[in-house]
Amino acid sequence: MTRYSVDPDRRELIATWGTGEGDLATRIAAVPAGTDTAALMRLARALTHLSEAAWRTYTHPASAASSIEPNSEGWRRAEERKAFDEVPGAITRPNLPQDGMLDVEYSPLVESAHRAGRALHAIGNADLTDAVLAEVGTELAAVDNAELGDLTGRAHQAVVLSRESASPVQVAAADRLLEQNPFGPAALFTDIDPTAAAVAAAHWLAAAAEVTAEATGHSPTTLLLEADDIEALPHETPTHVLELLEAGASPYDAVTGLVRHALHIADGLLPDPAGLREQLEDLDDTITEHTGPDTDPEDTGLRLTPLDPQRPAPDLLEDLLAGIHGCWLIHQEYDDLDKEDSFSDDDQDDKHTEQPGIDRSRFTRLVREAAAANRDRLV
Repeated sequence: MTRYSVDPDRRELIATWGTGEGDLATRIAAVPAGTDTAALMRLARALTHLSEAAWRTYTHPASAASSIEPNSEGWRRAEERKAFDEVPGAITRPNLPQDGMLDVEYSPLVESAHRAGRALHAIGNADLTDAVLAEVGTELAAVDNAELGDLTGRAHQAVVLSRESASPVQVAAADRLLEQNPFGPAALFTDIDPTAAAVAAAHWLAAAAEVTAEATGHSPTTLLLEADDIEALPHETPTHVLELLEAGASPYDAVTGLVRHALHIADGLLPDPAGLREQLEDLDDTITEHTGPDTDPEDTGLRLTPLDPQRPAPDLLEDLLAGIHGCWLIHQEYDDLDKEDSFSDDDQDDKHTEQPGIDRSRFTRLVREAAAANRDRLV
């Protein structure tokens, strides 16, 4: 989301937003000397809340909810998205106190617009009001563009957000980047919505696991635990994704399900009570061992979600790419063993100068072929 602040020395309203590589800033407007700083700060706070509410319609779309029946969560999300059209009017004609009473809107987005309008009303500067209206238009248009998979301009901030669904346009763009480099180019983090990038990365992880399993004889779902013995890896989450895919889930369903679960936990919800009960039943002994007034939760190893709930999609993407790297570690180890077996005794002195396993081109070629052969699971 975009954050708004006030430079009290220059008397300026400023907007900043993340891009995946750092934050950008722009000046929204300058105000005359003597303008009430407290009113400006209230305006900045209201605009920040407005941006947060607008981008929540992107990260929590109605299409990702289980139902859109009246008064359901999906219905409320759809209504909030429709409220974009009400924002300009709320800013220019805000609810004002009448006889000591003030109407408050149910919609967080619209109420934020009314609060911005009340701050502008208190300041009484027409040029500032025009500048704020133009800025809010830019911000809402950025959400529109991000929904369409266009992350240019202000919509670029979507690369630092976690979304419950993924744009097909963004998934396709991520797939093309991974085809160029299955280990994950930097552009995957700076140019692509992370949930969409993770969907494509799950497809390529499956391809890497298939190639490695064929070369080693191991099950695809046990490879990363073995790779962790070679190099420390976050193997639990990519292994879980591979298990979901093996059970028949698509990369889209596996990734969005994990991200949605983590986002619900971040919102203070309990997304899967039955699953939690089963998890606790399986961990009775562990819970008993770690229960006590002095227990540090970080020492128990018990987690409500395998992802970082503050940034679940980027966290998942990082883990999936680490999984692809882990497959390569195992694959090259078996390649090296095959090369050693192919040397005669007379060749022993020469084999140590060849530095086997440094070149990843063969593994990359095999993974590309496997990914292309199973393209249907991605689309």
